[in-house]
Amino acid sequence: MKFKPWKLSLLVALSVSGSAAFAQNTTSAQKSIELERYNEARAALLKQGQAADASFQLGRLYQMRAMPDSAAYYFNRVPLNPKDATSLVAAGRAALAQGKMAEAEIQFDNAVKISKGKDAKVLTMIAQAYAESDVKDVTKALSYIDAAQKANKGKDDAALMIARGDVYLKQETGGGEAMSSYERASLANPNDALSYYRKGQLNVRSRNYNEARTSFEKALSLDPSYAPAQRDLAEMYFYAGKYDEALSGFQKYMTTAEKTPDTDAKYASFLFLTKKYPEALVEIDKVLARDADNLTMNRLRAYSLYETGKNDEAIVAMDKFMKMAPAGKVLKEDNVYYAKMLSKSGKGEQGIALLEKAVAADPTNVDLRKDLANAYMSKKDYPNAIKQFQIRMKDGKGDLADNVLLARAYESNKQFSQADSLYNVVIVARPTYVPGYQMRARVNSNLDPTSKLGTAKPFYEKYIEVASANDPSKYKDGLIEANNYLGSYYLFTKSDKAAALPYYQQVLALDPGNKDATIAVNEITGKNKVAPKAPAKKAPARK
Repeated sequence: MKFKPWKLSLLVALSVSGSAAFAQNTTSAQKSIELERYNEARAALLKQGQAADASFQLGRLYQMRAMPDSAAYYFNRVPLNPKDATSLVAAGRAALAQGKMAEAEIQFDNAVKISKGKDAKVLTMIAQAYAESDVKDVTKALSYIDAAQKANKGKDDAALMIARGDVYLKQETGGGEAMSSYERASLANPNDALSYYRKGQLNVRSRNYNEARTSFEKALSLDPSYAPAQRDLAEMYFYAGKYDEALSGFQKYMTTAEKTPDTDAKYASFLFLTKKYPEALVEIDKVLARDADNLTMNRLRAYSLYETGKNDEAIVAMDKFMKMAPAGKVLKEDNVYYAKMLSKSGKGEQGIALLEKAVAADPTNVDLRKDLANAYMSKKDYPNAIKQFQIRMKDGKGDLADNVLLARAYESNKQFSQADSLYNVVIVARPTYVPGYQMRARVNSNLDPTSKLGTAKPFYEKYIEVASANDPSKYKDGLIEANNYLGSYYLFTKSDKAAALPYYQQVLALDPGNKDATIAVNEITGKNKVAPKAPAKKAPARK
């Protein structure tokens, strides 16, 4: 979750509005902004025409939406009056929105002077101006906060403390002071949902998910319509890997959030991230019906079509996306998905070229190397696949799954000893990993094609033991393979019919129509007129 407090800073307290009339005219719109119901707030404020209070709040609304030119326009629409502190703050905010620091400070200082530095409301408004801006140097902002605190005679005010927290978050090491500020805000006003929401956001940033959940839930208990808290709670569950709770939470968010293309796009994105690809496509198409040029939705449409197996449609969608996306907006993931689509459509060379380009641009990205290795595997270019898997593992990012992938590449390249060593690493680390024993059995069968040494035998035996103790129904094909091998080993290599018979009988119990096992059992029991032939000593293909 990208945390930008100046975008999230909301209009929460009537005490910062400068005058009673100012507050009364915009209270409803302020609440709408706090709940991120921006269209609703904008409509209500525009109905008030050129009113100074409405213009001021429109300026804040646009600043929160990262639209500085519009913010400056509305702040400047407040009539400048050298004797009215609020109008001077508006002028300062207009300058601040446009990056004119010196001019903003002059206007703010003038606002402080005419209020004799003793009006906590004016000082808090200035503190909020800095909190909601892109300004990184917090020195000046903190001086206004200290002055406001002094004007309040040391008594904490919720709005001021939230502004203080947002200001401190602009500093690399300001998290502690920010949390302290939000705590003070909730103590000053226990019914202020925003202070708990802020604490939740900060806890997410520090990965303190339990505390974050408590804070978000507190905000929602104070105000069940507090959509931002519901959304961030859902996102927190997603980042914590709790996808069911994440999806449920985001669906609740959709019932309280303002119905806009933006919220629909967020929902579509969330469905995609939780791998609900068919459902994501439905929502994506809804957004694109109203906003055909939405770049993110066009991207996710191509991705989702690929994930739902509609590769031809995915390529058409990706071609469209690539043509409309500015060069600086094409992500590495776009090239990865495009490469997968091309590889799946038989255009592996083009896909590999895209992935090689992505790897060259980001050589330390081991996930890209995995994608490139898999593309080489699809093309049956095993040496290059091995090279990419080795680089990935050399960089320390490899896990047991990577051992399996590299082993399969070795196996495909007929480097059976190397594959066997890696499969051994896997089953030593995870003795209950059933497929690992089958993998070792197969490569050892290739190392011993006549079964003279029986090197595959102990691994097939272990496979039967572990699979039977786990869930035999899941491993039916593997059990047939293992019992067939062992029956063949005893019958043809050891000429031990008695030892071979139980294995073939087990094959028939699993697969009553198995012809090889039927012939073998009949031969062993004397029912066959024609002796069975030894099967070709070739390991079955991996599944």
